[in-house]
Amino acid sequence: MKLKTSIITHKNVALQLALYAILVVVVAFVLLHFLDCDNMLCATIVVALIVGISMYVISYFLIKMLIIEKVRPLYKVIRSAQKPRFKDISRTDDNLIATAEKDVEEWATSKSDDELEILKKQEIFRKEYIGNVAHELKTPIFTIQGYVSTLLDGGLYDESINRQYLERTDKVIQRMTSIVNDLDAINRLESGALKMEYTTFNIVDLVNEVFEAQEYLAKERNVTLTVETSLPKNLMMVYADKMRISMALTNLVVNAIKYNKPEGGSVRIRFFDMDSRFLVEVSDTGIGIPKEYQERIFERFFRVDKSRSREQGGTGLGLAIVKHVIEAHNETLNVKSSLNNGSSFSFTIKKGTVR
Repeated sequence: MKLKTSIITHKNVALQLALYAILVVVVAFVLLHFLDCDNMLCATIVVALIVGISMYVISYFLIKMLIIEKVRPLYKVIRSAQKPRFKDISRTDDNLIATAEKDVEEWATSKSDDELEILKKQEIFRKEYIGNVAHELKTPIFTIQGYVSTLLDGGLYDESINRQYLERTDKVIQRMTSIVNDLDAINRLESGALKMEYTTFNIVDLVNEVFEAQEYLAKERNVTLTVETSLPKNLMMVYADKMRISMALTNLVVNAIKYNKPEGGSVRIRFFDMDSRFLVEVSDTGIGIPKEYQERIFERFFRVDKSRSREQGGTGLGLAIVKHVIEAHNETLNVKSSLNNGSSFSFTIKKGTVR
C-alpha cells in the first residue's frame, strides 16, 4: 500500500482558513434566511456569533491537526535527548507551543556548547599529539646528529670509537623506524585503510611464537613466560587477522616484560571459554598502573612515568596499537591493575572452526 504524504506550509493553512471562512459566511446567510431576521442588528448578531464560533472551532482543529501534531514528534525527540531540561507534555497541548521555542533554543545552545567542548578537547589532543611526535623524533635525530658529527670530525678514523658510534647510530635509527612504523599502523587502522585479512588459526601456537620472539628480552629481565589453557590445544582455533593479533599480543607481552619487577617476575597468558569467543588474558607481576591513569594508557604516547618509560625503551604507542587492533575486530579490551600488584590486559576474540 502506498502512503500519501503532504507538506504543510503557511500558504496551505491560510488557503484552508479562507475556504472555511467562505463556507461559514454562506451557511450564516442561509441561516438568516430561515431565521427571518428583518433588521440589521439581528442579522449582524447572528452572523457574528455563527462566524465567531465556527472560526474558533475550525482554527482549533487546524492548529491541532496541522501544527501541534507535526511539532509533537520533533519535540519528543528533543525531550528524549535532554530529559532533565523539559517538562512532561505527553498529556496536554496547552504548553506545547508556548514552551517549545524556548526549550528548543536551550537545547540548541546546549548542543552547541557540547560541540564546542568536543572541538576544544580535539584541539588540545592535536597539540599534545604533535608535540609528542616532535619530541619522540627530535631526541633520536639529535643523538644521530651528535654521533655523525663526532665521526666527521675525525672519529671515523679512531678505531676505538668509530664502530661503537656507528652501532649506536644504527640502534637509534631502528628506534625511529619503529616509531614511524607504529604511527603508520595506527593511522591506517583508524582510517580503515588497513584491510583486515581474516583466517582461522591456533591462538596457542601464535602465543608460543610471540613468546619465542621475546625469549631473549625475558631472560635479560629475569622474567618467566607461561601459557595456560584448560581446553585441548587442537580446540583453540580463532577467526581473526593473524598478523594484527600477533602485533597486539607482542605489544602486551613486551610491556609486561619491561614493566615487571626488577628482581624478576612472570608473564602469564590464559584463555577462558566464552561460548562463541575466547577471552585472552595477559597478566604480569609488575609495578602496576595507578587507577587514575588507567583510562589514559591507551592514548598515543601517554606514559604513566615518563622518565622510567623512556629508560625501558619503546615508542609509547604499543597500547594504542593494541586498542585499535582489537577494536578493528569489533572486540573488547579491558585492563585491571593496581600499584605494585601487577596488571592484567584481556581481550575477546572470535572462535574459529575446529578442523
